[in-house]
Amino acid sequence: MIRTTEELYQLYPEPKERALKKQLSRLDRHCQRFIELSPFVVIATGNASGFDASPRGGEPGFIKVVDDLTLVIQDSPGNNRLDSLKNIVESGQAGLLFLIPGIDETLRINGAAHVSVDEEKLQLFASEKRAPKVVIEVTVEEAYLHCAKAFMRSKLWADESRRERSVLPTMGQMIHEQIGRSGSPESQEEMLARYAQDI
Repeated sequence: MIRTTEELYQLYPEPKERALKKQLSRLDRHCQRFIELSPFVVIATGNASGFDASPRGGEPGFIKVVDDLTLVIQDSPGNNRLDSLKNIVESGQAGLLFLIPGIDETLRINGAAHVSVDEEKLQLFASEKRAPKVVIEVTVEEAYLHCAKAFMRSKLWADESRRERSVLPTMGQMIHEQIGRSGSPESQEEMLARYAQDI
């Protein structure tokens, strides 16, 4: 088991200058454009009890760039577990990974975060189907474009990588089994119809 960073660096070379210098302390025009084009982000949060990575999606531009240090993310309707929100309230931090379909590079942002009910921030999402109860405001501390290697290895966007939904049981069937419920599980069609009310 590796227990120190010194042990790690006995196995790995030092990062190259380019990998270090590309880390920015604010959003330049390329980072801002990446966010504007992204319909999907993973929010990573944690607290003393554990960690969470939560997917969030919407039309490109669903995350608002207020300025070169500030992002605002609406809390869209979900499962009401509030894992990310609770973690942010407790830790005051979040990491974001932005994806754009068809593009292998990603954008990583780390920073201070808080949950807000500020009316001015909520109004940024006034045109949404459902106004959010809260928003997540992230103050950028680190921003950098991540190389394409992981997506190239996975071929995530390639047509041949796509799988038919039928390779897995329906979500209803899987959860039904996991929690030991009796009766008939929710069908895929019923689930999609239910989700459509919140999208």
